Amino acid sequence: MSQKNETLSLFLAVVITIGLIFGGLWFFMERWAQLNGTVTKPSETGNTGNPINQFVNRCNVPNLPEGTFNYGGSTTWAPIRKDVDSKLQSLCPRFILRYTQPSLGQAGSGTGIRMLIDNQLAFSQSSRSVKAEENTEAKQKEFSLKEIPVAIDGIAIAVNLNLNIPGLTVAQLKDIYTGKITNWQQVGGPNLPITVYSRSKEAGGTVEFFVENVLNKENFGANVSYIGTTTEAVRKVAASPGGIYYASAPEVVPQCTIKSLPLGRTSGQFVPAYQEPFVPVSECPNKRNQLNTQAFRSGDYAITRNLFVIVKQNGQTDQQAGVAYANWLLTPQGQELIEKAGFVRIK
Repeated sequence: MSQKNETLSLFLAVVITIGLIFGGLWFFMERWAQLNGTVTKPSETGNTGNPINQFVNRCNVPNLPEGTFNYGGSTTWAPIRKDVDSKLQSLCPRFILRYTQPSLGQAGSGTGIRMLIDNQLAFSQSSRSVKAEENTEAKQKEFSLKEIPVAIDGIAIAVNLNLNIPGLTVAQLKDIYTGKITNWQQVGGPNLPITVYSRSKEAGGTVEFFVENVLNKENFGANVSYIGTTTEAVRKVAASPGGIYYASAPEVVPQCTIKSLPLGRTSGQFVPAYQEPFVPVSECPNKRNQLNTQAFRSGDYAITRNLFVIVKQNGQTDQQAGVAYANWLLTPQGQELIEKAGFVRIK
């Protein structure tokens, strides 16, 4: 009898040992699958019952390399970095984006392109096109720069809420910023001195674009007061009855303390940067003015521009990362997120 008990005990011990071994193997295999993104959940099977690779399902971005990639550039892109890039990070955790500030000077399109040429960034974000001299410098380092447009932005003109004027032409705006027009009465407004604000030329792509396309490369007038940020400028315009400032439309249009002034290529044909009807300050912030996306996309609004991903064409991983990132922004999902971030989809 005792021999039978010993045999049974031995049998049970062997069964338990085998079970523990297989259980351990199953645990480690399951853990390995989780780490490699291949866990299959019941909800992640198609109609055929075949499992779907979870990583591929979540990160369906062709040719997206793995690793950490430094990027940076335009301050206009800040909402995209916050709301769009963060989504890409959650979908594709193996593609790590690290925003990199310049060691010297202010962040902006120009400094971003400079850092790209100096191999401090994998790719950059810009609110202006690449300049010929920048491409020449890149070619001296045996690569070229490619700009990929991914969104549309407009330059909105911020003025005090109490300023009573129907709008400005682009020519009048130029004359204000070059010092030829100094009183609102000269453009059909009240007898009120114009207080002109801008960021400095070194501040970034928005100022460079404004000088290039609105001022036709003329210098700012002596009447211009320089400020550091758009946040500071909005406060100053709100407190200055004759104040004026320009910035990326998503930074101006939804504001409650100032208003954006309609613009026109000719007098009397003013197009607002906001969707009409204008939302009065009494309804803000519960309800805010929205971008006039149709006018931006059609070109009816007088000052629009593209936002670009600037890619280093060197045949290396940096180029692969920049192209894959830009291509993802151009997908329906990427374009929808860009629109939610306050910009206008390009496709």
